[in-house]
Amino acid sequence: MERMFRVLAFWTGIFTVMFYIGDMANVALIFLVQTVFFLAVSYLKLSERMYMYLFGAYCTIFFAAFTWYSEFILVPGFGG
Repeated sequence: MERMFRVLAFWTGIFTVMFYIGDMANVALIFLVQTVFFLAVSYLKLSERMYMYLFGAYCTIFFAAFTWYSEFILVPGFGG
C-alpha cells in the first residue's frame, strides 16, 4: 500500500512541475505540499487499514475544499 502513496507522490510531483512551468505558482505550491505529504506517509510503514483511513481523510478534505473553492472563489466564465 505504501507504494501507491509513492505513486500518488510521483503524479502530484508531475503536476507540481507542470503548474510551475505554466506560471501557476500558487497551485504548484499546493501540489508540492501534497507531494511531500504523500511521500512522507509512504515511508511510515503503517498498516493497510491506516493507509486507507488516511486516503479517505485526504479525499474528504480535498472534495470539501474543492467544492468550497468552486462555489465561493471561482469566477464563472472568466477566461482572460
